[in-house]
Amino acid sequence: MTTGASPAGASLTEATLTGAVLAGGRSTRFGDRDKAVAPLAGVPMVRRVADRLVGADDPIPPGADRAAGGDPVVDELVINCRPDQRAAIADALSGLPVPLRWAVDEEPDLGPVAGIRNACRAAAGEYVAVVACDMPFVDPGFLAGLAADAAGREAAIPRLDDRWLQTTQAVYRAEPMAAACDRALARGDRKVLAPIEELDRTVVDDAEIRERTTERTFTNVNTDAELAEAETAIGEALSGSGSGSGSDADAR
Repeated sequence: MTTGASPAGASLTEATLTGAVLAGGRSTRFGDRDKAVAPLAGVPMVRRVADRLVGADDPIPPGADRAAGGDPVVDELVINCRPDQRAAIADALSGLPVPLRWAVDEEPDLGPVAGIRNACRAAAGEYVAVVACDMPFVDPGFLAGLAADAAGREAAIPRLDDRWLQTTQAVYRAEPMAAACDRALARGDRKVLAPIEELDRTVVDDAEIRERTTERTFTNVNTDAELAEAETAIGEALSGSGSGSGSDADAR
């Protein structure tokens, strides 16, 4: 493993970056509904994530300016999901301004290792920015920075404080990550850290994360209570009041 800046001379243009949204989980804490298409402030959750990656009118911090109308961070999206989810997610994502690919789990319920593997296999880009579908505040500018960090390596992964790596908001080189996932699954290891341990990776630490964005970029919506909190934050940001008011500093 390596840490710190990318090697001298290495570069990765955002035009080569595929965005992958992981939506195949069962969302057991979310009740009987499919979390991916559950409405969050009137917009399906997966659509909120996708809109932020393509700069399609989601002016919520962090990264509000770019999420609301900046250049897309990615030039295509790959959606990882189960076969039974595809129709509803396709409907939710209708009209996106970038090409859409599908990485449907032929064998569902193998966890995020299989989801990431399938997304990497489907990607056209050399590098893949992976985001979970329940991260509606993902900062597109932060992902762009991770793409630059990953250049010349096999992954760039954030880590807040001394906690675990944020593996579902990270950038991976598609081919080596897919191969590492294959090896992990072949030996029966479904822990998402298993393939990552094989990669030449850079870890973006807490201090660097907080210079670039806010912790809200990693917020997961796993329960009805968290959905309500996210709706409140979106309402405050859109109204320009409270802790969600337009500036990214307010989103900490």
